[in-house]
Amino acid sequence: MTAPAVPISGQDADALGGDDSILMRQRRDHARLDAMMNRYRSADLPPGERDRLWLDIVQLVFSHAFAEETVLWPLLRRVAPDGEALTRRVEEEHQAINELIARIERSPDDPRRAEWIQEAFALIREDIRDEEDELLPHLRTAFDDRKLRRIGAAWEAVRATAPTRPHPGVPRRPPGNALRGVPLSAFDRLRDLTPGSGPAARRASLVAAGAVAAAGAVALAVRSARRRG
Repeated sequence: MTAPAVPISGQDADALGGDDSILMRQRRDHARLDAMMNRYRSADLPPGERDRLWLDIVQLVFSHAFAEETVLWPLLRRVAPDGEALTRRVEEEHQAINELIARIERSPDDPRRAEWIQEAFALIREDIRDEEDELLPHLRTAFDDRKLRRIGAAWEAVRATAPTRPHPGVPRRPPGNALRGVPLSAFDRLRDLTPGSGPAARRASLVAAGAVAAAGAVALAVRSARRRG
């Protein structure tokens, strides 16, 4: 009989394959998201800082999730007996977050915006719990420390060129997500920087060009992760 999966939240770095393993990278992102969401709810946060913090949360949520869907969930579907059901549920959570944040972004003056943001935070926290308790432990069971670090490097490479804004119409699975999502990341990263002319705009143009050029790198990283898995 297969032993139940052990949640990664209470384990140290050595037990999870080292600081560079995919499990530690995931847990650090989750902890950062949790801290930012708590900070956003602080009553003494200045309005301008709250807006910047919201953008940081959105950027991390979507780059993180895109890298999961591109690198991790295909691996998990191969190694976990119930991987299809597990990843489908998390993909549905990602889609719900995508649609909700897209609505928030489209409606900056809607009186329900604060309520929608709290709803988004609740969905994000539910997604984190499901991943740390039910999905990611299967990767610890299936792969040794060295492979977990290699998967972590591939995931990081994809995350660096992933979309940073909601795109509900982008598929949740490869290759469709990469084919449609990576080109959109160029526009997302352009929006993330200051528009107009001057040094900031020039930097934005370079980021956009780099994101488009990185599409090939993403495909290579995904193929590499699958081979190593």
